[in-house]
Amino acid sequence: MSVMPDAVYAYGGVLLGSGLPSVCYAGGKWYWCDPTNGTTNGDAETPATATTSLATAYGKCRDGYNDGVFLIGKASAASLTAALAWSKNYCHLIGLSADLPGVGQRCRVTGSATADLTVLVTVSGSGCVFKNIQFFNGADADVDSGAVVVSGNRNYFENCFVVGMGHATPAARAGSYSMNVSGSENVIVRTAIGTDSVVRAAANAELIVTGKNNSFYGCEIRSNSVTAGKFLVRVDSSVDDMRSVRFDNCLFYNYSTNWATGITDAIDINEVSTYWLILSGNCQFVGCTGVADVTTHIYGSGAAPNAGMFLSTNPTT
Repeated sequence: MSVMPDAVYAYGGVLLGSGLPSVCYAGGKWYWCDPTNGTTNGDAETPATATTSLATAYGKCRDGYNDGVFLIGKASAASLTAALAWSKNYCHLIGLSADLPGVGQRCRVTGSATADLTVLVTVSGSGCVFKNIQFFNGADADVDSGAVVVSGNRNYFENCFVVGMGHATPAARAGSYSMNVSGSENVIVRTAIGTDSVVRAAANAELIVTGKNNSFYGCEIRSNSVTAGKFLVRVDSSVDDMRSVRFDNCLFYNYSTNWATGITDAIDINEVSTYWLILSGNCQFVGCTGVADVTTHIYGSGAAPNAGMFLSTNPTT
């Protein structure tokens, strides 16, 4: 197997054909974060000299050069003591572990109950790639909080796991969430948003979408609630001409103990803006009795919305 003979090789020996995203070969510089075996004073330029701090590795990246950070997945997480503002354009974060789709990613970026961060990571940069990363905010303060805000445009998430309400206290607040996408033309692929391990006791949403033309492919949106006004997704924007929100082959899943009555509708729709909500492929809704509270501008194949479209059913004997 051959290796790049230039800067990419110098920063850790990235192997050609190793399955890494194409941005790894775009000429940028790459830095290494190893929370388990790195050192606090590591220069981050090779795996052997990796830093334990994600913020330190990110700080070495340049804006607009396709620089990036490799996060090595092992027993320890990259624990943040302050919110991370990912503001550089074309700056990437790639997890190096099993390419698990969604739930279970071992390359972890976390916030603790001690840190009590209201937002774990804010992606205001554009053109960035995030792959094989778990974002988990374990804050337990009695304030609205979330894991990831995507305010930048044309970013790409793949094989990620985003959990913003890791404790019951923020999960009981109406303004809490896991992921908030306010930028435009972002693409999220094979990513799990939310978790079914913490009960949601408020009318909040795991995913909030307010930007233009955002798309979700093969994603899972997960929650645990029996609150009628609780939603999995909130599409809520006053922006003119929001255009579209697309979910393709996505699972909308709400868990309830002992098969108790779950939530009423999976999606909360605010129609202030003009847009289509497109459900394409084989979307499935489990643990809810309806698709959305407003169905006028939802489009998908099959029966009419809230009359059986995509609602999963038990097989008959």
